[in-house]
Amino acid sequence: MSALEPRVPQRSVPVPLQPQGGILGSAYRTLSIGVISVIFLIAFEATAVGTAMPVVARELEGVGLYAFAFSAYFTTSLFGMVLSGQWADRQGPLRPLTVGIGAFAAGLVFAGTAGDMWVFVLGRAVQGFGGGLVIVALYVVVSRAYEERLRPAIMAAFAASWVVPSIVGPLASGSVTEHLGWRWVFLGIPVLVVVPLVVALPAIRRTASGPVDPDAPPTALDGRRIRLAFGISVGVGLLQYAAQDLRWLSLLPAVAGAALLVPAVRGLLPRGTYLARRGLPSVVLLRGVAAGSFIAAESFVPLMLVTQRGLSPTLAGFSLAAGGVTWAGGSWLQSKGWMAPYRERLMVAGMVLVAFAIATAPAVLIESVPVWTPAAAWAVGCLGMGLVIGSTSVLLLKLSAPQEAGANSAALQISDALANVVLLAAGGAAFAALGGGAVGAAHTVAADGAAPHPAAFVVVFLPMACVALVGAWVATRLDPVPDSA
Repeated sequence: MSALEPRVPQRSVPVPLQPQGGILGSAYRTLSIGVISVIFLIAFEATAVGTAMPVVARELEGVGLYAFAFSAYFTTSLFGMVLSGQWADRQGPLRPLTVGIGAFAAGLVFAGTAGDMWVFVLGRAVQGFGGGLVIVALYVVVSRAYEERLRPAIMAAFAASWVVPSIVGPLASGSVTEHLGWRWVFLGIPVLVVVPLVVALPAIRRTASGPVDPDAPPTALDGRRIRLAFGISVGVGLLQYAAQDLRWLSLLPAVAGAALLVPAVRGLLPRGTYLARRGLPSVVLLRGVAAGSFIAAESFVPLMLVTQRGLSPTLAGFSLAAGGVTWAGGSWLQSKGWMAPYRERLMVAGMVLVAFAIATAPAVLIESVPVWTPAAAWAVGCLGMGLVIGSTSVLLLKLSAPQEAGANSAALQISDALANVVLLAAGGAAFAALGGGAVGAAHTVAADGAAPHPAAFVVVFLPMACVALVGAWVATRLDPVPDSA
């Protein structure tokens, strides 16, 4: 072990802070503010960058690489998730979190100073690697530093930290892009890194650093899992490329991507995940089913409102804004202690709400249906997502041994991210096949500039609603021991 490794008391599990109040009580306040500020940083970047991207692609003459600016982030984040899980389980979450924040900031600077589109894409890839390290390390921090009774509350705070960025981020990014230039959207965000570095890291060093068992001999990273992580990243990249270029030749990268993905997924997710085995495997599966179906459908809502009902892009985008509030509300509701005995039922209800929202949104294709219908439906769906996403995080940590929190948190995030790209690729291919046009990174453009055929939207939303209903069934299998008859 390096001499720089933080020293920890000789104990088998890091001692949590004393139970004084809630997550903002005196014992937890500094740590909570620090980790929430990290989530806020990631959220603000995610919501701001999308607004600036069209200008970036035009000025760097890289419209053809537009989709890769998004997929590069996602692809490298998968590798970062697996690496972070192993790193945090073996040496504690402090180092992967520190390196992840640094890589995230470095990628922003790299992208903000790029002179051509390929360099910009490379910067986004560095960002994604850092983001993957950070998100898994934060789950390990929650597992080690917070009592089980407080974990629902900190997960609710994570969800709430997305509300302000989801509303302010696009407006701020648009204003900065228009008046100062797109580069300042990227170069200005790294300044925010100072807050989590100053606030979070000392608190994490004090409460959650070092290995779970300091007396155990240090172990090396699992080379097999690292190779699988590399395989899943490359496989996803190939699959995304194939989905963005619907030609017969695209079958080659699609097959190659699937050949890499299948063994990698089998090796990185808990055994029995895709059989919905009770307990942890179903928790991991549900996270992917919920996130994938919802995000794949959400990607088409603004386009549907713009092309079918004539809304401006700004108004179409704001149709999803209320969802940030209801998502936080659902996450807050699942954090209440009196809801704990009903968590599984709450998650079933949440998936039913998600399915209802996805199935209801395309009703706006009928001219007589009010144009605000998708906004109302999406507010309901986001409420369901708040119930489900926060609860899957809580259950995962509850079902994980301390020394497995990192690997299992990585599996949860991989399921989330992988389902996003697979279901979005499937929905995009169906959309294009029925006259919708080409799809790339959740940004869709009709092939000839004409409005997509309404049926192209139907074949996206209705199958995703069915996937969400499957998620409602999976949510009945989260208890490792079924109820006795």
